[in-house]
Amino acid sequence: MMKSKTDEEDYWNSSKFKAFTFDDEDDEFSRLKESKQAVNSIRRLVEEDDDEEDVEKISWSGEPVGSISWSVNETAASNQRTDREPAFPKINTDTSTTSKSQSGYSLSSLFKGKTKGGNFQQFTDSLTDSSLRLYAPELRKPKSEYKDYISDWSPEETVQRMQHGKAVSLEKFRSLQDKLLLLDFSVSANDGNVITAVLIYLKRTLSKEVLFRELQSRQTALRHLICYLRESRDHRLLQELFRALGRTEDVALLQYKEHLSIADENKRRDFLKSCLSLPFSPEDFSLVQDHYTLLERQIIIEATDRQAERGGKLEIFQKFPRKASILNMPLITTLYYCCFYHYSEAEGTFSSPLNVRQTFKISEKQFFVTALAARAKLKAWSDVDALFTSRNWLGFTKKKSPLSFQRVVDVLQKNSAPTQVLQDYVALVDDAELRITLAQKHKCHDIVINTYRDLKDRQQLLGYRGKVERGSAEERKIDELLTNQQIRWKN
Repeated sequence: MMKSKTDEEDYWNSSKFKAFTFDDEDDEFSRLKESKQAVNSIRRLVEEDDDEEDVEKISWSGEPVGSISWSVNETAASNQRTDREPAFPKINTDTSTTSKSQSGYSLSSLFKGKTKGGNFQQFTDSLTDSSLRLYAPELRKPKSEYKDYISDWSPEETVQRMQHGKAVSLEKFRSLQDKLLLLDFSVSANDGNVITAVLIYLKRTLSKEVLFRELQSRQTALRHLICYLRESRDHRLLQELFRALGRTEDVALLQYKEHLSIADENKRRDFLKSCLSLPFSPEDFSLVQDHYTLLERQIIIEATDRQAERGGKLEIFQKFPRKASILNMPLITTLYYCCFYHYSEAEGTFSSPLNVRQTFKISEKQFFVTALAARAKLKAWSDVDALFTSRNWLGFTKKKSPLSFQRVVDVLQKNSAPTQVLQDYVALVDDAELRITLAQKHKCHDIVINTYRDLKDRQQLLGYRGKVERGSAEERKIDELLTNQQIRWKN
């Protein structure tokens, strides 16, 4: 019998049965409806953030997310997990059993991101279950992105694209004619990077004979290849290239540079000796011969001095121990070493500075500067003075220097020369103003006083009188000059 709407409402209001809830485990239809609403809400969230075209979302089982079959499977899986272990933490951990009505979680609150008790849960936490993940197939890149790489460009177009930094493939140029066109267009473009890139490709795909033959008529490309081989240190191929071009001197220089990789000094000396038979130019041959002679001399000096230093035979090695070996040092460094430790040795010995100067034809100025620095470092002022002393044909001595005396004063001052030594060389400066400036800088009072006297500048002498110490010999000397009636002052 059919009840009216009013009777039906009275029945539910007066019945002891309560209205259905989402917590009712037996109401499968309600759970299915709630799950469907949650899925739809997720889809709306995803679709709001996605400006692209719709993509079908599938689950691990391959079924479209949101379909009826997917919802039923998810509901059944949720029941099984509930029977085995709770999928979410319980609110009340003090009691061992909690009724369904006391739990703050429901399927509805899970997808809404909050519990009945008011505790909020991040939306992302609800997506930790693998069954709720959304998957979309990866779309392939459009073919237009591969066009720059796979299109059939001509050699000229390929070079133009390389100039603009675009990706190109050189592998399609297989014939010799295409490769040479590619090289010619790159040379015409005057782009060194493009020329080098093309040469690297030709070096890999052509035989050495063909490559060397074609480069003989292309000097610009040849220079780029030589530069590239030197930078990449491919000395073997570079030697083959020079031999093919008939450049024997370049081959000899390349072989000579191999001595840099030899660590043992005896083996390096023997290698340099073998290089003397190579076809060097006259100038290069002289340099290689000097290198061999210098290394041979250094080996002899090093062995002798090492033994003398260990035996304590020479006092200079005790006062000034050697800081480094002389082996493989430059020529001027070797000369400085000999001037420092072997200055007074006879000219016939290998370590004599005069012997080194004569053997290697060192100029007078270079020898003078090196010897001055070495003897000033030792503060051997008598040896320094002897360097400047020269005799004329009448037997008179005179101080002479291949350097300006201003530079001599600077060298002596850097080596802490006393004022008396500096004064002797400041007085030899020709320019009066420069001489006064140096004398004042190094406190050579006598030089300043004598220069003002020679200039007959009474006012400058009076002014300088106030700069010297009162009662000193310099002040008395100035007073004597000022009272001298024989000097005709200009002011």
